[in-house]
Amino acid sequence: MSADAPTTDAGRRLLASASQLFYRDGITAVGVAGIAEAAGVTKKTLYDCFGSKANLVTAYLARRHETWWAHLQRRLAGAPPPRVLVVFDAYRDHPRLDLGRGCGFQRGAAELAEGHPGRAVIREHKAAVRTEIARLLADDLPHLRDIDGLAEHIYLLLEGAAFQRGIDGHAEALQRARELAGNLVQRAGH
Repeated sequence: MSADAPTTDAGRRLLASASQLFYRDGITAVGVAGIAEAAGVTKKTLYDCFGSKANLVTAYLARRHETWWAHLQRRLAGAPPPRVLVVFDAYRDHPRLDLGRGCGFQRGAAELAEGHPGRAVIREHKAAVRTEIARLLADDLPHLRDIDGLAEHIYLLLEGAAFQRGIDGHAEALQRARELAGNLVQRAGH
């Protein structure tokens, strides 16, 4: 899930501006002229740094994954079992997640056409979350026979609640989904 990180100050400003605008207004609604203007550079500089808007979108999504993943790993460090519930907490309290807009990856998936390189980043991010859920379950419940089944169930609860958060603008669905996941984990642990 890598997109080349910008190596120049202009590239970093472009990515920061694009990240804010894409998340706030939507990927397709934001044009390169608006991104360049917000970053204080020319469109030519944007194309020199990223080559295309598609590459900039891909870099935005890759950076979003890196930021969120680091947040999740900080939350998991030292957390008591069942650590899978921390994933819900990470979605709920991520400092860069606007409650009224929901998951940037879900929003991106709704906007980007099949074949857009950003969709691969979205798929990889979601697969990484699903894999991390399974890993946490395997570590915390090593005797569990159907880790993949429980991981899929918890993953779908998480995704549905994250989507609902984007609709409602508050985290109540994430809290309820966390409680449901906790019940599933507790039953599976017996």
